[in-house]
Amino acid sequence: MGAHHHGPAKGLSRWLFTTNHKDIGTMYLWFSFSMFILGGAFAMITRAELFQPGMQLINPAFFNQMTTLHGLIMVFGAIMPSFVGLANWMIPMMIGAPDMALPRMNNWSFWILPPAFLILASTLFMEGGAPNFGWTFYAPLSTTYAPPSVTYFIFSIHVLGLSSIMGSINIIATVMNMRAPGMTYMKMPLFVWTWLITAFLLVAVMPVLAGAVTMMLMDIHFGTSFFSAAGGGDPVLFQHIFWFFGHPEVYIIILPAFGVVSQIIPAFARKPLFGYDSMVYATAAIAFLSFVVWAHHMYTVGMPVAGELFFMYATMLIAVPTGVKVFNWVTTMWRGSMTFETPMLFCIGFLVLFTIGGFTGLMLSIAPADFQYHDSYFVVAHFHYVMVAGAVFSMSAAVYYWLPKWCGRMYNEAMGKTHFWISFVGFNIAFFPQHFVGLAGMPRRIPDYALQFADFNMISSIGAFIYGASQILFLYNVVATIVAGKPTSDAKTWEGAEGLEWTVATPAPYHTFETPPQVR
Repeated sequence: MGAHHHGPAKGLSRWLFTTNHKDIGTMYLWFSFSMFILGGAFAMITRAELFQPGMQLINPAFFNQMTTLHGLIMVFGAIMPSFVGLANWMIPMMIGAPDMALPRMNNWSFWILPPAFLILASTLFMEGGAPNFGWTFYAPLSTTYAPPSVTYFIFSIHVLGLSSIMGSINIIATVMNMRAPGMTYMKMPLFVWTWLITAFLLVAVMPVLAGAVTMMLMDIHFGTSFFSAAGGGDPVLFQHIFWFFGHPEVYIIILPAFGVVSQIIPAFARKPLFGYDSMVYATAAIAFLSFVVWAHHMYTVGMPVAGELFFMYATMLIAVPTGVKVFNWVTTMWRGSMTFETPMLFCIGFLVLFTIGGFTGLMLSIAPADFQYHDSYFVVAHFHYVMVAGAVFSMSAAVYYWLPKWCGRMYNEAMGKTHFWISFVGFNIAFFPQHFVGLAGMPRRIPDYALQFADFNMISSIGAFIYGASQILFLYNVVATIVAGKPTSDAKTWEGAEGLEWTVATPAPYHTFETPPQVR
């Protein structure tokens, strides 16, 4: 242990033992991108099968394994770790801290992730195959009827939950204790605010997920009947516990995305974010409300009408602070001196498409209507508009925006714009038609479908392949930038757009406008 810690760590040990928030942020980002490619490959397999009606390429059991692993890996392996990587890189710099508060724990919370996902992916090669019960793993399908590999799935969920909790404690401790003098809470960059609130959400709900999978473990191996009606348990209990975690979870995914967009739009509009205070309060309101809406995923289980009404109105209420955010972003752009570099394109794409996802979410919140939408492709379309166009588009924006800061080199702007447009077009071709087949009654998670859905499914699959291919271009651009990008100068980052990197942490308030020093 001793020897190679004197002097600069070389090679592998640098990455294994690092406590540097930038190194750890980089590892999170690369790991999450590799999971993004893996989860995307699983989606490509499902879309290839759905290209035509009938069964072509894979059997239904494998189709279910693919949909399950696609969801689990995208949510827990791609989206969440990517935003944790962003938090690691940016939060200390934004608040003027030398590093994260708990650097050794930071190292550990990253390094337990690769083994956890290795375990999850290895279930594909186990007897009975990978988990086949959907990313929401409803009991009793995930307990009584599950493949033997479910135990490995439970263990990997525990480990990634542990990682999330530790990462969150670290972020809370860092933001609360390590802000530079003068950096009051209401002067923090919006990205720091959204992550602070997200971290509290994670600490609150990750143990609930751990409880759900522990009860599954007990039902499978130790003779309990938490979710078995035969033993006096209740399958609907599983849904309540899962969604009490699962609904705050979707806000855990989107709040850091809101933070990213709140950093980038003001920079490219050349004016401060409109309504900083209201953005902070709106974020807090969304976080609070996220705890009282969970059963809107469960309108069809036979809840009392009073329960359905409560969850319906509580869900509709979330549209208010979310609307505040959208109006503030649009107002920030209004009469700004806007330029349309790649990060801004992804943010505008985010704005348009996330709003569409918000409207379909409002439709789904209406209990009597949801009886028709529930478990149809309309739901799939809705949540991909908020997860992909919301979280993934904003993550792409973040990488383009901060990559020059991270590696001191400039990416290829033309290639970045090309990536945006191919992504944008491919995404919409893939997911917009799913609203139509969903409203026409096509159920989700089924490998075959009725003939009348054939045209839209073929279009959808083509769009998915286009969107998937565009990510390879993204990978190429990022690697080419790191290896051989044009070094950034102090004066210019974006061609003809001086001063866009002026949002660097200073004790001066972030959200009050200061002329960037190099343009003064």
